[in-house]
Amino acid sequence: MSRFAGRAGPIRLGMVGGGQGAFIGAVHRIAARMDGHFELVAGALSSTPETARESGAALGLAPDRIYDDFETMARREARLKDGIEAVAIVTPNHLHFAPARAFLRRGIHVICDKPMTATGAEAKKLAAEAAKSDALFVLTHNYSGYPMIRQARAMVAEGFLGRLRGVQVEYVQDWLATPVESQGSKQAEWRTDPARSGAGGALGDIGTHAFQLAAFVTGEAPEAVSADLTSFVTGRRLDDDARVLLRYASGAKGALWCSQVAPGNENRLTLRVYGEDGGLEWSQENPERLVATRLGEAPRLMTRAVAGPEATRLQRVPSGHPEGYLEAFANLYAEAAAAIRAAREGAAAPAGTLFPDVGDGLAGLRFVEACVASAKRDGRWTALS
Repeated sequence: MSRFAGRAGPIRLGMVGGGQGAFIGAVHRIAARMDGHFELVAGALSSTPETARESGAALGLAPDRIYDDFETMARREARLKDGIEAVAIVTPNHLHFAPARAFLRRGIHVICDKPMTATGAEAKKLAAEAAKSDALFVLTHNYSGYPMIRQARAMVAEGFLGRLRGVQVEYVQDWLATPVESQGSKQAEWRTDPARSGAGGALGDIGTHAFQLAAFVTGEAPEAVSADLTSFVTGRRLDDDARVLLRYASGAKGALWCSQVAPGNENRLTLRVYGEDGGLEWSQENPERLVATRLGEAPRLMTRAVAGPEATRLQRVPSGHPEGYLEAFANLYAEAAAAIRAAREGAAAPAGTLFPDVGDGLAGLRFVEACVASAKRDGRWTALS
């Protein structure tokens, strides 16, 4: 049984990264508090001590719970009677592995932004740490938290498509269409730096989301890829556009396109899946709608109003009142909270609890590394091993 057995009230949460000027840290904080499951009580919010202290004070953290580094935070919080039970890691990719390992080793649950690590070697080591730890590892592929994505997943599992034939997934943006990394954009600066982002640029940043979403809905992951990676912006060291063919063991075929240099696209994540008997289509920019088509019938527009239990379980407001990105993110935090509370008493998570985990993290890094290897060999088919 966990040392947190019998603890009541919100789950005490810490955060690594996410200080002033960070984007995703604020998103995690909103998601964590939306349903009242978590309370942020500690943080190592920046690698710069002054920024860490200023950021913690701005968030109302007690001065003695604001840390200059994650190692001190992990060590001290594990000893405190009212120490954190979970930590959110919202740093650039190259700073996921070390803090995640530090907290897992101390039995503190980890909620980590994607991708899991910067390299496949780190991912394997972290998976081994997670297997040895009593703590949970949650990976925030937040698009899997949308109600209509849960609906699509359930329909595929129930056989709506029949045997899978085709997967088409696209995640396209335009915010890196110019060299903004050299013009003061903090977010662009680290995402285009291989030392901090890893081997994939757009591929690691948004391509891993597209890859995970397709696998989450279909229940199948490709066994091999043929990839063409391009850096269209002069001087950029990582890909800003990736075209990837997917080959599945079942015989299905797919294509994944991710780009951050496609003008007119703000955050266009679209998934289309087809089988012998039907097809499904969903777009993140219009997430309340799922188009379902039976072979030989007219397309049917589905909304949360007619969704099944997998989708309605995650809804907060009546259909017609839009729910979107933040709510989907909060759904993963709510699922994590249910599992954490069960773990307190040594029990399994409630039936239906679902969130990406270390297995998804490993798969994402294998996908990135296989694509990079394929592109270096002029698109040669490369296994995801």
